[in-house]
Amino acid sequence: MLDIVVLFFLFGLLAGLLRSELKLPPALYDTLSLFLLLAIGLKGGVGLSQQPLLPLLPQLGLVILLGIGQTLIGFALLRVKLNRIDAAATAAHYGSVSVATFAVGVNWLTVRGVSFESQLSIFLAVMEIPAILVGIVLARGISRDTRWRVLAHEAFLGKGVTLLIGGMMIGYLAGPEGVAPLKPLFVDLFKGALALFLLEMGLIVARQSRDLRHHGLFLLGFALLMPLASAWLGLATGSLMGLSLGGLTLLATLAASASYIAVPAAMRIALPQANPGLSLSAVLGVTFPFNIMLGIPLYYQWAHFFAES
Repeated sequence: MLDIVVLFFLFGLLAGLLRSELKLPPALYDTLSLFLLLAIGLKGGVGLSQQPLLPLLPQLGLVILLGIGQTLIGFALLRVKLNRIDAAATAAHYGSVSVATFAVGVNWLTVRGVSFESQLSIFLAVMEIPAILVGIVLARGISRDTRWRVLAHEAFLGKGVTLLIGGMMIGYLAGPEGVAPLKPLFVDLFKGALALFLLEMGLIVARQSRDLRHHGLFLLGFALLMPLASAWLGLATGSLMGLSLGGLTLLATLAASASYIAVPAAMRIALPQANPGLSLSAVLGVTFPFNIMLGIPLYYQWAHFFAES
């Protein structure tokens, strides 16, 4: 049976496809995004406060390499049909990560009582950035015209990364006892906020799915096969780290996800010539719904093989 939050997504998707007048206020969508990012960051920070940080450095190096590798693979595949700039911009989306997909993965594991490592929230923040920089270099090379200062500000201090890192710092400094008074807000209401967020995502996906028809079967195939290949890369990377079953599942979910917030904003600054319709229709029209409805349970099954080996 599908998780109830996924049913909210399907409701929004159906309403959008039927051209219903249903819509959420933009301010509510922004507020829900802020809430989910802070809640995930706080939970990760509390977990990190209970373990040493130095052993995490090799793991951070591995997830950075994972994001770079995914971007390069995506670029090589997309260059078969797309021009250099569009291939690089779209590959950057698939080398980065989706907070919403991660949140659904966290909820999926929590409902089933499957534990996972707290540093996965750090991986979420770290994996936002390398793909952006690699995508720009693939498209343009190192150029005097690249506005590196503006790009760095967008990549390192964008809303998503700032909220995640800020939440983790607060959770780390406050610890379990300090965060306990906020539990009714950031823990008990997490699933309800996620349900509303996915309702709006369903409406957005319905709009993007119409654009997907204009981009052909090649982009559709890439949007389905790339997350599967990336999930295997994530599982192999997690196995090298010695992650638990839940940690393997979440890292595979992160690797299989694709960004639709941070990367589009950065690409708009660095590669204004790129066609955002290509990447967003693939990410939101295919990859995101595939991951939250079929991908996460599949990655959990695959993770058993790596956890037992």
